[in-house]
Amino acid sequence: MTGRLVLAATPMGNIDDASPRLRSALADADVVAAEDTRRTRSLAAALDVTITGKVVSFYDQVETSRLPSLVADVAGGKTVLLVTDAGMPSVSDPGYRLVAACVSEGLAVTCLPGPSAVTTALALSGLPVERFCFDGFPPRKGGQRRTWLRTLRSEPRAVVFFEAPHRLADCLADAVAELGGERRAAVCRELTKTYEEVRRGSLAELAQWAVEGARGEITVVLEGATVVADKPEDLVDEVERLVADGTRLKDACALVATEGVSKRELYDAVLAARK
Repeated sequence: MTGRLVLAATPMGNIDDASPRLRSALADADVVAAEDTRRTRSLAAALDVTITGKVVSFYDQVETSRLPSLVADVAGGKTVLLVTDAGMPSVSDPGYRLVAACVSEGLAVTCLPGPSAVTTALALSGLPVERFCFDGFPPRKGGQRRTWLRTLRSEPRAVVFFEAPHRLADCLADAVAELGGERRAAVCRELTKTYEEVRRGSLAELAQWAVEGARGEITVVLEGATVVADKPEDLVDEVERLVADGTRLKDACALVATEGVSKRELYDAVLAARK
């Protein structure tokens, strides 16, 4: 029998989003690697599924130490099912290291598609999302978060990211400061759950709303920037602000450079302005 690693998406909140394939996989897998074994057993019980295989924990702190035995299970002909608490493994959740380890050994890896907060939020945002990028969680510290936000000033694609509810207000306030209050966004809360809520508006409006506090799982969709042809000298002040915050000049130029202005052109413009 040929072993394989199976990544399976689990419901984000609404149990009815569980696919028949997920039910079968939970029942039939030889090994179930779960981010939280209690939540996975509760999920199986809610689905009226009996897990017959071995259940092992697979969360961030034990991910590396679990790899050898799970890879060995797949190599030995077993089916290893990987599930996280909600959504798709590897997307801001444990998984990619195990996938990479199996791939490097030439072992079979497959996926059972299903719920994803990223694509659900994109669809609900009401924003142009034909092209998008996913940025995980923003940095927790204010200075690092503002530096990250600056990199999105000229990002033409929609940007999706997760945020903790207790940091949302600060994050949106920083976004207003760095990206401008008129940039549109959507804050999606508790997707697929009883109290699902989607707030759409400008960053200024959403930042004001978030001051009152938001609860639950948060996914933010940020509208892509309108690409405007820049001149090197127009971007010098932005580079100098980054340098003043401690960023090296070359790194600051790389962060601020746009499609129309290269890092080299910007670097030369900064040096010329300093004379």
